[in-house]
Amino acid sequence: MPDIKILCIGDIMLDVTVLLNRPIVEGLETRAKISTQGGGAAANVASWLAFNKTPSYLVTRVGDDSAGQTLLAELDTYGVEHSSLIIPNMNTGVVVVIVGREGERTMFPDSGANAGLGLSDLPDLSQFSAVYLSAYSLINTQSRAGVLQIIEAIKTAGLRIILDPATVGVLMEVGVSAANEWLNFIDTIILNEEESHFLTGKDNPVDAAAKLLEHVNTVVIKRGSNGALAQSRGDQLIQVEAQKTTVINTTGAGDAFAAGFIKVWADNGPLIDALESGSNLAAQCVALVGARPLI
Repeated sequence: MPDIKILCIGDIMLDVTVLLNRPIVEGLETRAKISTQGGGAAANVASWLAFNKTPSYLVTRVGDDSAGQTLLAELDTYGVEHSSLIIPNMNTGVVVVIVGREGERTMFPDSGANAGLGLSDLPDLSQFSAVYLSAYSLINTQSRAGVLQIIEAIKTAGLRIILDPATVGVLMEVGVSAANEWLNFIDTIILNEEESHFLTGKDNPVDAAAKLLEHVNTVVIKRGSNGALAQSRGDQLIQVEAQKTTVINTTGAGDAFAAGFIKVWADNGPLIDALESGSNLAAQCVALVGARPLI
């Protein structure tokens, strides 16, 4: 797909992944397999895009620590273009990811140097085809005003925005009303069933999609082992099954799905092809420890 380049806006994190083989008993030692990987929704999407041969640029900030240098070097290895703003006297963002025996994860994030994004972080917008925006940067109170200015600049440039609303756990910090207001400036939303229920109050994902289409042009709802569905305003609902794979860790699966979807969506490809592309990368991701592709 020539001339497609995606701008990714959001967090970059150091993931500390803790794989458990039995439940945690509070107050007692629980042996685990622990590893570190690059993470952060926007950084993950940018990495999967580059891995999938779609040029990407990440607007990012790290602290003046060894973790930040490692994460920037990792982006270079993936072939992700990026800003390199190092914030003095700040730690690089870190998230502790606890992964249970079934592969489900619980996360404890510290945004660190990611806070404070603004217009000065933006590269020349003329080089991009579309924008992926992680709502983590909108939810962060230190970034919100600057990110809203970024969004205005993106709209002025005529670029479409695809939004990932983050997780219900952090969306609760801003509330349903504020989160729904963000839908008015985007073209496409990509979210899971829990997030769709939070934003719309609808239990059925088909009903949730219909409600979201009142605000956006295209809705994509990820349904885990039940696959995914999508609908564009005025068109029929489309569904795909999840691809069969061995689930080791679900961390980053939604980010991988987003990257696969964006590759086709940004080039105005068929919606069904975009869903299949997303499902393919998500299946690759859940079979790995960590949220990034193996290189």
